[in-house]
Amino acid sequence: MISNALEVERGAFERASGWSIKPEGACKDDRCVPLPEPMAEVVDLRVIGERLNMPLLHDEAADVWCLGPEAGGKALTSATAPELDLPDWHGDEFQLSSLRGKKVLLLAWASW
Repeated sequence: MISNALEVERGAFERASGWSIKPEGACKDDRCVPLPEPMAEVVDLRVIGERLNMPLLHDEAADVWCLGPEAGGKALTSATAPELDLPDWHGDEFQLSSLRGKKVLLLAWASW
């Protein structure tokens, strides 16, 4: 879910994420995760991200927040990729870190 603020209207959060905020916590399908504080009308994305183990990232240039996706306990702790050295299409060595500070789309392809 993408938001302009860390606190969002409960209905907007529910529509965007598929999670429902109930007295027992954040619920989806047959799962409910207790929340540390009641969230009647406004949902705090920091609390939700921590409790549901969903990454919460901020794009400073656009001033937007991105929550999710659900990671099944394997959420990224940052949006920084590890170092990656591969040959480019000319056969020269290319380091992913040379693009640090820029948005990068990594596309992987395999024939199998």
